[in-house]
Amino acid sequence: QAHLVESGGGSVPAGGSLTLSCAASGSTYSTDCVGWFRRTAGNEPWGIASISLRDGNPYYVDSAKGRFTISHDKAKKVVNLHMSGLEPEDSGTYYCATFKTRAERCTPYNQLDSSGQGTPVSVSS
Repeated sequence: QAHLVESGGGSVPAGGSLTLSCAASGSTYSTDCVGWFRRTAGNEPWGIASISLRDGNPYYVDSAKGRFTISHDKAKKVVNLHMSGLEPEDSGTYYCATFKTRAERCTPYNQLDSSGQGTPVSVSS
């Protein structure tokens, strides 16, 4: 199973931006569906966005639309999540993940296949 490594987390004021990056060991992801979810203390994982490595189609949950952009850098074999207009509610630990593709759909609601160790994001008001 591919080992996922996240980077790019940090602390920013409200309205700021961050770009998270996800790399897979051996540059091979375990599935064609790669994305991000967030966890905060005591809460269930919250899907953010995903992208199909097969056709490049992105998927965003409503709270991410218009603010976040997920992309796949094929040359570097890295999946990035650019987050702008950050709000305190976006704070948490962000995990890169691979999801099982269901009926050829790639969403962060699909069954989790693997995830990384997470990178913290803190947005101050």
